Amino acid sequence: MDVKVVILFAIILIGTILITYYASKRTKTAGSFYTAGGELKSWQNGLALAGDFMSASTFLGLIGAFSLMGFDGFYLMYPSLVTFLVLLFIVAEPLRNLGKYTLGDMITARYKFKQVRGITAVNTIIISIFYMLAQLVAAGALFKLLLGIPFNISVVIVGIAMLIFVLFGGMTATSWVQMIKAILLVGGTFVLFLIVMARFDFNFIGIFSKMKTATPLGDAYLHAGVKYTNGWEAASLTLGLLLGTAGLPHVLTRFLTVPNAQVARKSVVWVMWIIGCFHVMVIFLGFGAAKLVGSKNIIEANPAGNMAAPLLAKLVGGDFMFAFISAVSFATIIAVVAGIVVTGATAFSHDIYNEIFKKGKATEQQQMRMVRVAAVVITFISILLSVSLQKFNVAFLASLVFTLAASSNLPVILFTIYWRKFNKTGAVVGMLAGLIGTLILVAISPNVWSPVPGEALFTGKPLFPLASPGIISIPFGFLAAYIGTLIGNGKYSEQETNFAEILVKSHTGKDVEGFAEN
Repeated sequence: MDVKVVILFAIILIGTILITYYASKRTKTAGSFYTAGGELKSWQNGLALAGDFMSASTFLGLIGAFSLMGFDGFYLMYPSLVTFLVLLFIVAEPLRNLGKYTLGDMITARYKFKQVRGITAVNTIIISIFYMLAQLVAAGALFKLLLGIPFNISVVIVGIAMLIFVLFGGMTATSWVQMIKAILLVGGTFVLFLIVMARFDFNFIGIFSKMKTATPLGDAYLHAGVKYTNGWEAASLTLGLLLGTAGLPHVLTRFLTVPNAQVARKSVVWVMWIIGCFHVMVIFLGFGAAKLVGSKNIIEANPAGNMAAPLLAKLVGGDFMFAFISAVSFATIIAVVAGIVVTGATAFSHDIYNEIFKKGKATEQQQMRMVRVAAVVITFISILLSVSLQKFNVAFLASLVFTLAASSNLPVILFTIYWRKFNKTGAVVGMLAGLIGTLILVAISPNVWSPVPGEALFTGKPLFPLASPGIISIPFGFLAAYIGTLIGNGKYSEQETNFAEILVKSHTGKDVEGFAEN
């Protein structure tokens, strides 16, 4: 157990506790817990969104993916940046104008039905839990490597630490920790990037030639097909990542922490610059890990390559850099998981408890109590599920969640904003079909079944050939929403769905009642 690692871990933990204590003084209402009171500035929310998005799956998973898969790592990386264009041009502004605390608020701004709100909330909770799994798997692998603590115990420790953080600080504390973590992560990555590139004499072109002999893959390392030998697999993965962010509840909630749509748009521009620069460094760090650390050592530390970044930091920067990168990775996990838990717990407290059970009449005290109970339950479920997934690459685990969000949430969001004939039945059918269909395809995919013992959760032949089902599940989600709309056509008048009013409000922010087209 490295003393430097323990000290830096302690500093970060104490820092988060102090931030939580300060935030708890400002978290007196449900609104401040849910969305930090909607008071963040564009650069603050941009940093927080970058901190939220640059999760353990991005930092640890992507560097590990590039180190072991070479070119195929791009399939996990570039769609994750381009996806913010979808947010910028299609989703961010209408979401901020229509939403209040949750995605359910946005959808039910048009459909005043409890069924729609309830299904949206359940969908948010399920997606949040699945995304937490990627973060907890990374946490378990990190603690096992650094402190020698068994994987299962590590997951429990991180879950409890994060839970304490969430229970008292809410979204205010989460946002500030995400901002600080983003600065530390980008700064630490930049220092590590400079040290690694110095080993290659800052020859950004020559490093590609050296990679041809750096791994057992040889020239194949720089060509597509190492991991994703099937073109359909690569296309399916890319589609899920490209569209998934626009449906991730914990990302969408970040646009409700700012005062207006203009600030929401500026937040996206901030995060695109931050993540774009970060991704460039990740590519070369993955190459550096493959060349300097070696594939064998990376796989020995973690079969999925999740520990490539800390191992590279120790090799080129010594114990201090190793400790710093590891501690920042820990902060990354804490901040991202906290944001996910807040989103899932808010969906239960606000949408299900207050709006459905209490018919919008729950007191602030009742909502605060319920959101904390929900946070405990969501964390407990996530911990139980994550203990069996330690062999999965966390970047790939996260990509499955993106596909889930793109298949279930995105069709309903887009149709709610832009399609006049869309109705309650379409929203319910589309969301349920996208969610259940994706989960079924994942359950019968090579992620869960493999003829080779030990390569997947179960031994056997998968019924569905693609590890990432996006190319099937996403069109299926849109199709289901369309068919559901046809089924429900005629049952709901335009006055019941408020399309004209929603169209105006989603683009202007003006709450125009009784608006009618000339």
